[in-house]
Amino acid sequence: MTVVIPTEERYSRTPDGSLWTRGPHDHGFWQRYLAVFERVRVVARVLDVSEPGTAAKRMDGDGVECSLVPYYVGPSQFLRRAWRVRGAVRRSVHANDAVIMRVSGTLANLLEPALIAAQHPYGLEVIGDPYDVFAAGAVEHPIRPFFRWWFPHVLRRQCLRAAGVAYVTERTLQKRYPCGAYSVGMSDVVLNEAALLGRSPVFTTHYSSIELEKDDRLHCERSNHERQKRMDIVTVGSLEQPYKGIDVLIAATAKSIAAGRNIRLTIVGEGRYRQSLENLAIQLGIGNSIRMTGQLASAQSVQAILDDSDLFVLASRTEGLPRAMIEAMARGLPCLGTNVGGIPELLEPSELVAPNDPDALSAKIDETLSRPEYMTQLSARNLEKAGGYRAELLDARRKQFFEHIRSVTERWISGLN
Repeated sequence: MTVVIPTEERYSRTPDGSLWTRGPHDHGFWQRYLAVFERVRVVARVLDVSEPGTAAKRMDGDGVECSLVPYYVGPSQFLRRAWRVRGAVRRSVHANDAVIMRVSGTLANLLEPALIAAQHPYGLEVIGDPYDVFAAGAVEHPIRPFFRWWFPHVLRRQCLRAAGVAYVTERTLQKRYPCGAYSVGMSDVVLNEAALLGRSPVFTTHYSSIELEKDDRLHCERSNHERQKRMDIVTVGSLEQPYKGIDVLIAATAKSIAAGRNIRLTIVGEGRYRQSLENLAIQLGIGNSIRMTGQLASAQSVQAILDDSDLFVLASRTEGLPRAMIEAMARGLPCLGTNVGGIPELLEPSELVAPNDPDALSAKIDETLSRPEYMTQLSARNLEKAGGYRAELLDARRKQFFEHIRSVTERWISGLN
């Protein structure tokens, strides 16, 4: 059986027909579905390019194909291509296919009416909250308030109608978008052993020494070396939209530097807002204290920056369950974040601030950096928390969800015949 997966990911196609991505949803990501299904057909927008570009990875390959949707970015381009997009999405599903839609998203919204009309069962993977996506400051569009009402309304309906729903959170998205049938919480983030620092015998950060004892309990000791030099803050995320609140983090960093704190902020990511963020740092007088790496070529490159940092901060305006934060926790970094989406499932209230509040974020950064023993405690706690996202712990739960969707679909196909 083939599983069809509409997604809002965008891919590139080179002249030889190969499909590429610079994001995390490459061929390796889609292989997880092959534990239950014979083939995976991803439904996604695809842009023709002459070459894949730096750090690109293959998306297609053994068992994984793509049903191409006309490429568009934003509502205006979508409206010009709407009928072609709708037709491509609906042609991607055949009667004998299972369907698991990654939501919320436009392609899933276009496909759902056809599935309902045919009584074709479907599963959902809820990977984000459209209510937060369209919050003030998170996206710029004149009818943003309408989108903030409409997309959550559609997602609630889809969850109630679905044969099963998998949420990337343990409780947050479940409360706002309840499922009327089978549901499970399972993160999209899966850490291999190389990503988990806690599997190494000893790791020394700038401010602490963390050892894994024989019984696998974390033991932390403050280093004799007191930090007097620069403290390094890092954030990781796409710069394609204002979702990650990096402008707020830059403003908070400027306030901390003005108060006498010796800080460098490293921003890992690429996108169309990069130049405006660089300009903001210059306007605030901290251009020399900001390092923007762009998109890095490998997970190891990101890990190296995390390992050289003192504090990870995610100032997001919207989140599902943030991969970047879990990966930072897995490297033993203390983390601060905003109280949106699934971030409160990862951090304690004392490590959270409201979004869009640079004053509160700056105060939280200063408070955290001034307490080395507290940072050591956060480091140890985060390593332990990240261990819950190991592949062996999540694969069984994910496989059970896929098997449920396959079973429901097979029964439906049997009824047709």
